[in-house]
Amino acid sequence: MRTTEETEGFDGEASNTSMISGASSPYQPTTEPVHALNVLGGLRCDLEYLRSYFGILKAVEVVLSVIGFICIETVMMCAPCGGVYFFEFVSCSASVVTGILLLIFCLNIHTKVPHINWNLTDLGNTAVSTLFFSLSSLVLAFINSKTGSEIAAVVFGFLVTGVYGLNTFLAVRRYRRGNGSQGAAQANDYIRARTASRGEMEARSEIA
Repeated sequence: MRTTEETEGFDGEASNTSMISGASSPYQPTTEPVHALNVLGGLRCDLEYLRSYFGILKAVEVVLSVIGFICIETVMMCAPCGGVYFFEFVSCSASVVTGILLLIFCLNIHTKVPHINWNLTDLGNTAVSTLFFSLSSLVLAFINSKTGSEIAAVVFGFLVTGVYGLNTFLAVRRYRRGNGSQGAAQANDYIRARTASRGEMEARSEIA
């Protein structure tokens, strides 16, 4: 029959053993706080972007698209109406998408989501908007009821087409410049890695 001291001794050894095994266990509960992913944290208006060429062009695109949409919405009667509906859809879609991108770049939200190629996204938006605005403006210019609202919409449509075309040209240059610098950086990393591996091989040959 075990005495009380022996029992306490065994209990102490068991507790010590459990503490040691728990300390050495790889499945330890973490005490570090888990921070939630805050994408919208630290938003600020980037005035430098608004003063840049891309910021100014985007603001002008949104304003002209909205004006063209308002002009086409004031058309009360049309025959035929295909050109009116097409221009209405293009002006509304372009103003919404470009306005969202303008907010994303102005508030630096694109820096919170780095896995998206924002330069390519911007290039795609400007290229598609240039194409569809040019088509819708041409269709409305040939198929309209000669009303003042339709003529005004055609004028603003061609104006915003020119602005989108300039933005597309600058976006293509920026995209090519970015790919060129990225390719040069990758080439430098490859050369650096080859040089380091060659140095290791020479060192091993000297030791041998």
